Amino acid sequence: MHTERIAEALASAMNHLESSMKALANQNENAVGDLVWRAAAETEYALFLFTLSHHGESTSSTKHSSTAKQTEVGAALTSAQDLLIEAKESLSVGSVEEAYEKAWDARGCILGVWDMLEKKRKSASKAGAATPP
Repeated sequence: MHTERIAEALASAMNHLESSMKALANQNENAVGDLVWRAAAETEYALFLFTLSHHGESTSSTKHSSTAKQTEVGAALTSAQDLLIEAKESLSVGSVEEAYEKAWDARGCILGVWDMLEKKRKSASKAGAATPP
């Protein structure tokens, strides 16, 4: 079983989210985007390892509760980090299905943050292009 590697990937994703919150507080949007992307990658890797470990068991993404749509980057980052903490705790007590569900929900939050950052970046570039020299 890949439990140790899953736990490491979840911990790495949590660390990237923590760093992204610090970058957000420092208004370093480029760093926030990079760190969110890395957190997403680590979360996807953890989910991949879950599916490898439990190929015969049900880990269908259709069963997962949808998290409320966050409208602020900071709140969504906090939600994602909380879900990853819960996933790691569930994994440590052997509740693999619950850990998978929490990680899946965290993935949704992280991708939501990425979408918010991209929309913000695109609107900023449009505003900059619309301003005459």
